[in-house]
Amino acid sequence: MIRQSLTSLSSIAAIGADLIIDVRAPSEFAEDHIPGAVNLPVLSDAERSEVGKIYVQESAFKARKVGAALVAANAARHLRGPLAQMQGDWQPLVYCWRGGQRSGAFATILDQVGWRVHFLEEGYRSYRRQVSAMLYDTPLPHRIMLLDGGTGTAKTALLQHLRDAGAQVLDLEGLAEHRGSLFGATNTEQHSQKMFESQLASALQALDPARLTWVEGESSKIGARMIPPALWAAMRVAPRLEIRAPLTARAAFLATAYTDLTDDPDALIGKIEHLRNYHATATIEEWQALARAGNWETLAEQLMSHHYDPRYLKSQARAEQKPQQLRLERLDSQTLTETAHSLHARFN
Repeated sequence: MIRQSLTSLSSIAAIGADLIIDVRAPSEFAEDHIPGAVNLPVLSDAERSEVGKIYVQESAFKARKVGAALVAANAARHLRGPLAQMQGDWQPLVYCWRGGQRSGAFATILDQVGWRVHFLEEGYRSYRRQVSAMLYDTPLPHRIMLLDGGTGTAKTALLQHLRDAGAQVLDLEGLAEHRGSLFGATNTEQHSQKMFESQLASALQALDPARLTWVEGESSKIGARMIPPALWAAMRVAPRLEIRAPLTARAAFLATAYTDLTDDPDALIGKIEHLRNYHATATIEEWQALARAGNWETLAEQLMSHHYDPRYLKSQARAEQKPQQLRLERLDSQTLTETAHSLHARFN
């Protein structure tokens, strides 16, 4: 068994393991884990709770004995199941919460089988320290260009076109599983803050700091997830390119981009209800009537002109960097493709 210590996030890849195995309970894995890891728990949530109670209420010795039996049974199940087809040259990396008995026991069993097993000393805690160091304690080395613009200016779509054109892109909304506004929730529940940070750290680790990285301009929160301090500080001082487009073009784009809402008018009406504290009752009822009638472009125009644009202008007034501006008369796929190639050539 090879004991491994993490000195940086890149040292995980340097280990060269064929599979990263997280042996913690499913609830621990769901909150956060090393990206790419699979969960092969040696104790379920219920079993972990049971062993903990025995430890507190009876004795540490009995808890270890009961825990060892459960670990052995679960290890046997994994060996007969997910690991049954692994060949002799297979190399796993195993970790638990702190590199203690759970991962140590499972790693020992795999080692005795004959596999070359890597064991993460200090476990998940050592990984989490590296994530926190990157996102909270150290200035990011990346060169960032913010892609800014009001609601409906196709910023997220343009980011994808930039990626297709060969540019380096960090998709914060994709990582956060949210489109960044009241109407931006997707059908997928957002991961925990820790999991968002793990995915963000992994994405940043894969980027070349010497190349320009395009990032969509966001507030400090995307849905319920906070942008960590190191990235937020870099975004606040980054140069910005502001997309401007006619209100009609933006409305036409939104009517096709938010099909999850236009396909479910009742859900859209419910989201409009959340704006009642900001607008008169007559205005809210007018917007809800437009949603019932399926008049999506008119609804989008009114939401932008009366709700989103005034708030965007206020945020722009507080921005530390004044933006360059790019005027697009249309926001169709061809225009965005051509714009992306032009921007990549201009700023690369």
